[in-house]
Amino acid sequence: MSITPTREQAFELLNEYNTEPFHIRHAETVEGVMRYFARELGYEDEIEYWGIIGLLHDLDFEQYPDEHCVKVVELLEEKDIDPAVIRSIVSHGYGLTESAEKPEHEMEKILFAVDELTGLIWATALMRPSKSVQDLELKSVKKKFKDKRFAAGCSRDTIRQGAEMLDWELDTLIERTILAMRECE
Repeated sequence: MSITPTREQAFELLNEYNTEPFHIRHAETVEGVMRYFARELGYEDEIEYWGIIGLLHDLDFEQYPDEHCVKVVELLEEKDIDPAVIRSIVSHGYGLTESAEKPEHEMEKILFAVDELTGLIWATALMRPSKSVQDLELKSVKKKFKDKRFAAGCSRDTIRQGAEMLDWELDTLIERTILAMRECE
């Protein structure tokens, strides 16, 4: 019988495969952003689930970067995790690996859109004197978004594609993600 892990179980699993504070912080940031969007988009009864998906989305990245969104299937199947959880996690790798199905559910589209974007927003915030998203504005992120050398590992194409999947303007996605990150910083 497959399970959806509790938040506590998901966090233990995250720490089983990740030791770098950066990766754990990124997972917690995406978890918080996913919870924010679940609440804002009317999925109040799914907040925990959205958060768990966010927390586990990069489970395999630290130890298996060349097998990201592939190895996670094996790792989670070994733990008897619900195939729906696995599918949602893997969907954020759409376009990166053949095993990743296109995000379909709004939650999967949010994850796809915000994974790279949270990295860009965080990198932008770290350049500010406050080193915080609390005083970060859309125009600052947009300026850094245009500079392809800044946070070069954050795919602008993926962020744009995520906004398109959601049928949101890019500015809307960035602005709403900043608000989400302010809440969970």
